[in-house]
Amino acid sequence: WQTLVGGLLLHVSWKLGWVEINLCSRSEILSWLPASVLFVGIIYAGSRALSRLPIPVFLTVHNAAEVITCGFQKFVQKEDISRLRASGLVCFFPLFYSVLFLLAAAVCLPFCDTQFDPNGYLWALIHLICVGAYKVFHKLWKPSSLSDLDQQYINYVFSILLCPSGDLFSALDFPFLYFYRFHSSCCASGLLGFFLMLHTVKLKSSTTSGQYAAWSFLAK
Repeated sequence: WQTLVGGLLLHVSWKLGWVEINLCSRSEILSWLPASVLFVGIIYAGSRALSRLPIPVFLTVHNAAEVITCGFQKFVQKEDISRLRASGLVCFFPLFYSVLFLLAAAVCLPFCDTQFDPNGYLWALIHLICVGAYKVFHKLWKPSSLSDLDQQYINYVFSILLCPSGDLFSALDFPFLYFYRFHSSCCASGLLGFFLMLHTVKLKSSTTSGQYAAWSFLAK
């Protein structure tokens, strides 16, 4: 529902000329499809995890995905991930140690959870891996024409086509499927996610890479 609403809003905005989307290069669209597969994995695994875990627990595990991206930058690309200090924001801890705190919080969760659900944590772990892999793929992929909006549009279309084939029959048994509040909340989630995506793209284009990384990390 959320990706359907977001995809429709982005498509309408494109047709009305409010945003610019360019999908002329078929080769670059195909090269982005692995990221779209990871995007679907993020949605599907995240939904399954959220159905079993409390929201604070899920968000703690989700934020630990920064360990994958920062580890990749530090040990594979040999980048200086302390560039947050150069962004004009005050950081009390180096970024690397802050990420370790996120990892430690996620690792300690199962041992402190009195309502431990192994399947919920398994789906949360799959979600974490998909989020980290998506961010790493985005860093490695060097597009020449696809913008952030182009990439998101492809993600929306791919998820709309792929997600309904996942648990269609299980979805029919969902107890709140015919409640208007469920559908209205899904639409509201898609609407808010769409505006958040637009704001993120605008923030990324109006700030330096260091400032954007700083705000993204502090938002977690």
